[in-house]
Amino acid sequence: MKNLGVNLRKTVSQRRCSAALLAGTALSMLATPAWAQTADEAEVEENVIIVSGIRASLASALNEERAADSLIEVIKAEDIGKLPDQNLAEVLENVTGVQITRTAGVGTGVQIRGSNDNRIEINGVGTVGAGSGRSGINFEDINAAIIAAVEVIKAPTAKTTEGSVGGTINLRTIRPLEVSDMIVSARVQGEYSELSDSVTPRISGSFANKWEIGAGEIGIVLSGSYAEQEATSFRPRVDRDGGLVENVGATVIRNGRIENQATRRPAAQAFDFLGIQFLNQELENFEYSTINFAGTLEWAPSDNLKFYFDTIYNDQERRQDSSRIQGSGVSALLNFNVPNTFQTVNFGSLDGVNLGSIEAAETGSIAVNLAADGDDPNLRFSSDVGARITKTEMYRLGSEFETGLFSATVEASRAISNSRNPDLSTTLNFLNPNTPIGTGNDNAVPFAYDLSGGSLAFGIDSSSPFAPTAAQLLDPNNVVLNAVNVGNNTSRNKEDAFRLDMALDLQDLTSFLSSFEWGYRFNKRSSSFRDIGANLSLSRLSDSPNGSFFSDLLVAGPNNFGDADGRSLFFGDFLLIDPDKAFSDQAGTIAALQQAITAYGGTRQLGATAEANGGFFSINETTHAVYGQLNFEAGPVRGNLGLRWVNTSLASTGNIVNTAGDIIDSPVTRGGYTKLLPRLNVAADLSENLLLRGSFGQDINRPDFNKLSTSVSFGTSENASVSIGNPNLAPETVTSFDASLDWYFAPSSVISVGIFHKKRKNLFVTRLEDVEFTTIGGLPFRDITAPCEGGGIFNPIANRGISSPDTGVGACVPIETTINDTGSTTQTGIEVALQYDLSQFEDKLGFASGFGLQANYTYQKFGGGDAINTSAARGTDVFNAINGIYNDANFVPVTAKQGLLEFSKHSYNITGYYEKYGLSARLRYTWRSAFRTEDTVGGASLASIFGFNAVTAARGQLNGGINYDVTENINIGVEGVNLTKSKIRQYCVNDGALLCFEGLPDRRLTAGVSVKF
Repeated sequence: MKNLGVNLRKTVSQRRCSAALLAGTALSMLATPAWAQTADEAEVEENVIIVSGIRASLASALNEERAADSLIEVIKAEDIGKLPDQNLAEVLENVTGVQITRTAGVGTGVQIRGSNDNRIEINGVGTVGAGSGRSGINFEDINAAIIAAVEVIKAPTAKTTEGSVGGTINLRTIRPLEVSDMIVSARVQGEYSELSDSVTPRISGSFANKWEIGAGEIGIVLSGSYAEQEATSFRPRVDRDGGLVENVGATVIRNGRIENQATRRPAAQAFDFLGIQFLNQELENFEYSTINFAGTLEWAPSDNLKFYFDTIYNDQERRQDSSRIQGSGVSALLNFNVPNTFQTVNFGSLDGVNLGSIEAAETGSIAVNLAADGDDPNLRFSSDVGARITKTEMYRLGSEFETGLFSATVEASRAISNSRNPDLSTTLNFLNPNTPIGTGNDNAVPFAYDLSGGSLAFGIDSSSPFAPTAAQLLDPNNVVLNAVNVGNNTSRNKEDAFRLDMALDLQDLTSFLSSFEWGYRFNKRSSSFRDIGANLSLSRLSDSPNGSFFSDLLVAGPNNFGDADGRSLFFGDFLLIDPDKAFSDQAGTIAALQQAITAYGGTRQLGATAEANGGFFSINETTHAVYGQLNFEAGPVRGNLGLRWVNTSLASTGNIVNTAGDIIDSPVTRGGYTKLLPRLNVAADLSENLLLRGSFGQDINRPDFNKLSTSVSFGTSENASVSIGNPNLAPETVTSFDASLDWYFAPSSVISVGIFHKKRKNLFVTRLEDVEFTTIGGLPFRDITAPCEGGGIFNPIANRGISSPDTGVGACVPIETTINDTGSTTQTGIEVALQYDLSQFEDKLGFASGFGLQANYTYQKFGGGDAINTSAARGTDVFNAINGIYNDANFVPVTAKQGLLEFSKHSYNITGYYEKYGLSARLRYTWRSAFRTEDTVGGASLASIFGFNAVTAARGQLNGGINYDVTENINIGVEGVNLTKSKIRQYCVNDGALLCFEGLPDRRLTAGVSVKF
């Protein structure tokens, strides 16, 4: 029977058994065999496409893209099975106009045409993710073994569900009634992670078959996988935004008072410079354990009736085994330590305003100066054990039928995701036995730094007489408990949907209209979050037990931070509370710490975990959508024109709490909106090999659920901003235009050039409300009492540090919230793609005819918008000093339009491959230009990076793989990710300005064997 929604005038090609086998498992089977093809085999059965090997799979995908009336891009499972990639985000990076972001080297985010706001579906059904986002299921949660093809819809039709900016990503599973013979396949792999120095298993398998029964035909597909993965990245961070040392001749006035430069800043030079404020050596490690299952049952009682049931199950445990070694209290000594060398930092310009240049510390030491400060700088060892345990289920039940010229599909679906976030993160303070110990639970440790050559290296200053030895750093008697953070947050996301799609075949009734499609979709979506935890922050030595009281919990931290780039200056000796024990036995670890505090004689205890009422939210959303779409074809011109009507109502519940955290009220905020979305797609065959496309469409982008909630969750850092939602956010409206010209100049080959333009209204942008600093005794301090008249919000559990006038907890911290941009914004771009191979020259080239090439390039620019970022307090100090302004009464803040996050102006991919004589090899290089991001080391907020999002510098990455058919049924292969160990550099304010963060991701190698029966 015909497939509703696919142009009714076309016949859907059926695949042979070998294609079905590969489709069931090939996304994870990077060593999929390249089964031999011959001309005779291609003619065995009419209307059968044999899809096998790289070239054949590319040809199949290209044919599907060419036949579509709207602009789509497709990667077949056979193709994905040949890629040196381990998850779907990394696979999607091959698509023109797609860029990805990675966490510890693993692809976790996808941007289509510069936007993260894209809808993820499985078999056309909406999915839900682990957090409060809108896009859908997390890419790292899906093992490629259960997916048959990936479809990226860049230009939607009226039938396409609303909710994306860049496009819709549809993950398709194999359909059992399309297989010809029984399929049994399996694969076993091992992945070696170089920085983790570990090997983890990956196992997947598929079964498919169909049978003729008395009541028609029935088929089943079962795919499952179990995968472990360990991903590591080293991420050093150096803060210099709060390290301004004005020149010795400057008249510095704060709050109307002239500061005495000679006594307050003895390190002052003849020029302004930025000293060191904070050091953070972060080792980011994630350990994944994932179970995936996909099953499909189809029954066709007759040629014009079919029933189907799909289920997807995902169970993922993502552990974090990370550490942060922090040089804290460093800014207390910046006025007393003169760097050995300086580097000139050019901040560039923002919105046409030249920010100028300033000198910044490059190499030197942060010496112990007991006369100036008896307990700074100090050293802290933090263990981050936050985890995510997620179970996701998806069910789809439906029927397709047709009678005469009428056909219809009726379908119901449910997607559920439940997540728990267990956490037991701890911080130990190191007590240096070589410097005095006071009443506080930290003391002075000397540091050295070398920020030259585009690297951020720092560690213990071993040349100092106060330097601790390795044995002292690893002695439990020299560490004390500083902080404990316990978490057991939960989140639940659910979507129930029903849709009815109908079509009337008009091609025998009119000469121009081929069919009319119309339908209705209902969905109800909910998202809830509970903030559950407890924390303990200690500052007095009398309350802080040393490690001898809990030595059974202590382990030496990883000492291989230099392995990524060969650096010799780093923190290599330190103790941590055992992260494995903290995760596997949270209750026992907490009990041991409480017992240690009691035995030591401390006066404070860690309370039981409890829900923070102010962090709760529950949001319910109901949407009705109706569409109508005319499909047309006249000679070389074909396409569709339609309207989609959307009505959404929203109910948001949150808690209002008093200062004690007790619930006063739980009001329900209601809202809603109605949108009419026109959509047009046209394709014209200008000649046999030349295809012109054009499209126009409108869509909406709904805000993430946490951006709508007014609930507040607090952390323990005094420098971290608190995010507060905005229930008045309106959805974005996106108007898109596309045009492209495709030249199919040779078999399975194409050169494509396209342009796109998007206009967005109500763009979601971030607004920062910073904290005002007051000078006390010549030093800048933040407010530590509510209600924070100078800005920000009072965080009752923030640990007071160097920026607070007193020890303890509770301080005013910055606020970040989301608003709608009052102006409209635009995104305009050009996409160029090439696909070509030498197979047509086999007679002339012989073995060389196995070579092929894929390449694409995207250029895009952003414009418009009214929302701006404003320099944070410390950034304003620096930018005014550059201009010779040292009186805070005359300070002028710097502003800049926000733009889009994760938006690269240029990107390209080049893939070379070879396939012949059972050998299949692929080498892919992907590159993207600089982009702004919120992904910073240690969660640095806007307030601590001058008020502007950090810029990740341009970066390329090389992946590759090689596979060989040992027999017709057995294939072996090896592949590599990040083969050249490409670094990540992140700059503050502008690309190439002040280097603030580094990322040193892993190189991963995988070897495996696949079999089919």
